[in-house]
Amino acid sequence: MDTDLRHAAVVALGELRRSHDYRDRADAGHGLAAFAETQVAFGPLLELVLDPGDTFVTRRTAEALLRRKDRVGLTIVASALAVANSNHSDWIHTAIVDVFSIFASDRDSAIRLCEEMSRDTDNRVALGARQLQEVLAEIDPVLRPA
Repeated sequence: MDTDLRHAAVVALGELRRSHDYRDRADAGHGLAAFAETQVAFGPLLELVLDPGDTFVTRRTAEALLRRKDRVGLTIVASALAVANSNHSDWIHTAIVDVFSIFASDRDSAIRLCEEMSRDTDNRVALGARQLQEVLAEIDPVLRPA
């Protein structure tokens, strides 16, 4: 793994998030989600999930983070959900349903991670994790184990 190149990609995508064009910001969020585990990506990703200019950016970034199906992606989405206004919250919910409505195993794993995250020492993460868990619990996935 080339750490320097990965860092350069995060920096470049971080700059793209400052674009006036919502499509650039959405692409930045989608791309940055692949680097969500890096410390420098957390802040920019959180900003993009809560993009004040266009909720397409919110949905695209949240969906990319949720498709990681890991604690890092869920933590960023939970942090955003805890402080999101109703408009952003609606689009985050849409992304949650889009990602977790197919496989019951994916939804169940996400619920377990949210249970753990709800005990996080960061109150914002804990609150958002509880909200995320409530949304996940309402989803009736299409495919269940035999």
